[in-house]
Amino acid sequence: MSVRDEFDAWAEDGRDKGMEDRHWHTAKHVLARMPVEPGDVVLDLGCGSGYAGRALRETKGAGRVYGLDGAPEMARNARSYTVDGEGDGTTEADAELGDVGFLVGDFDELPFADDSVDHVFSMESFYYAADPEHTLEEIARILAPGGTFFCGVNYYEENEASHEWQERISVEMTRWSGPEYREAFREAGLHVAEQDNVPDRDIEIPPAEAFPTDDWETREAMVERYRTLGTLLTVGVAP
Repeated sequence: MSVRDEFDAWAEDGRDKGMEDRHWHTAKHVLARMPVEPGDVVLDLGCGSGYAGRALRETKGAGRVYGLDGAPEMARNARSYTVDGEGDGTTEADAELGDVGFLVGDFDELPFADDSVDHVFSMESFYYAADPEHTLEEIARILAPGGTFFCGVNYYEENEASHEWQERISVEMTRWSGPEYREAFREAGLHVAEQDNVPDRDIEIPPAEAFPTDDWETREAMVERYRTLGTLLTVGVAP
């Protein structure tokens, strides 16, 4: 199954809102750290329900936010959740309407001119890229000098609890380690400004006597997953 088919099905089932709820636990902290200034152009790569773009407009005053997703139904849903967006998200032209616009696009060929975007944000979507090294090159191409790429992933090598996710989804995912992310960013021409783990402090962790649960053998394992490992954030800067 293709990325488009997989996530069109998710959007039709309403699972995009479920992803938003879960991702927001750490995404809100990542978004707060982005150096977005009023008037900046931002790309939300793999936008899902479009929550990040809306947040950046509301809290940072971004001048223009583009939400790009590979699944048309995701883009349509994001549009429907967004008050000031326009268009149905099915064509590149739709991105020209409203302050937050959505379009369907390929991670391997981003529909933006060189040096035309100030910041790129991606949460729990980068590892779906068919050719992640080339996607990084595309991000480096479209970023203006000094522009940033904030890349957050929960599926990564050090987070062993996430490894089984591949068994639950038909789309092939890339599982890199922290050092592999840094090396790939550098190979694409991005300076690595920082890399750290953003803990999930919102999810409720039951008391020790409640374990084992359906998902966790021990409370310690669940604490490590959410409070220590959380989301791996890698920040790249265009020279």
